[in-house]
Amino acid sequence: MKKIFVTGGSGFIGSNFIIKQIMIDKNAVLNYDLLTYSGNNDNLISIENNYRYKFIKGDVSDYDTLDNALCSFEPDYIVHFAAESHVDRSIDSPSHFIQTNIIGTSVLLRVLKKYYKKNDKIRLLHISTDEVYGSLGPKGYFTEKSSYSPNSPYSATKASSDHLARAWFHTYKLPILITNCSNNYGPFQFPEKLIPLMIANCLDHKPLPIYGNGENIRDWLYVEDHCNAISQVLEYGKIGETYNIGGNNEIKNIDIVTKICSILDELIPIQNKSSYMDLITFVKDRPGHDYRYAIDSSKIQNELNWKPNESFETGIYKTIEWYLENERWWREIQKKYYNQERLGLKGS
Repeated sequence: MKKIFVTGGSGFIGSNFIIKQIMIDKNAVLNYDLLTYSGNNDNLISIENNYRYKFIKGDVSDYDTLDNALCSFEPDYIVHFAAESHVDRSIDSPSHFIQTNIIGTSVLLRVLKKYYKKNDKIRLLHISTDEVYGSLGPKGYFTEKSSYSPNSPYSATKASSDHLARAWFHTYKLPILITNCSNNYGPFQFPEKLIPLMIANCLDHKPLPIYGNGENIRDWLYVEDHCNAISQVLEYGKIGETYNIGGNNEIKNIDIVTKICSILDELIPIQNKSSYMDLITFVKDRPGHDYRYAIDSSKIQNELNWKPNESFETGIYKTIEWYLENERWWREIQKKYYNQERLGLKGS
């Protein structure tokens, strides 16, 4: 049994990772999360009473609380998910992203530097995004050697945190790894993101807003596949290395939305309209909207024997079924935090 200290474990990817560690891998986890709007302990109801799971409410930028939590738990691994992650919100409130993503990461690295003197077998995995690389044209892929060229406040703060992690490895010889993943989707994703937002809007018969002409392209990664990759990197990755994690699913935004509509047409046909596609509405584009992201994940596939299990066809079907079966979960979020309003307009 390994002991894993997780920051931001009540968020989307973090909660899926923790559930896997507790229920499948039988490890012990301490979840350190501030529970901001997107952190939701309802994600972890299935394991909250498990003796191998513990939760501490804390800010990753609070040195004393973070240090006490980590040192008392004495983990074998640290997985750093804690981050503000929505591009539109970063346009409206960039200071929150600077505080959590940059300052928070720097504080965690300070704590690691101290703890490393006590346990030099510790490993820290810093979770990041392909958005740090900027925008691709019609061809090519992001590799671990791609230059950083972030275009949003969100991606700029994640790029900063990547640079800090890499610098702490090189300067202080700390046991740090970095992963940069493509767009995740699946259970427990906060409904401001494209896929859950479109599902919720369909069910409420609201317009399905698509930025610009809908031609922007993303590589989509099912969250369980991402969690499996994280486990591989954590256990077998080479210290100081970066691993890109992609789903090999490049899809236009408009095609994502039409696919969701076609599946819902099959599962719960819309009344008074021929298809949910009739709800599609094109809106003014997001400021600085990157055209295309695509990941070359051959390094993790070749070196760590990982590959995604889900195609987009199987993953999106599972995701839609989950949101239909767990409507109460996202309805509660709507009531408390987010009622599908458009964000990111302050940059317009």
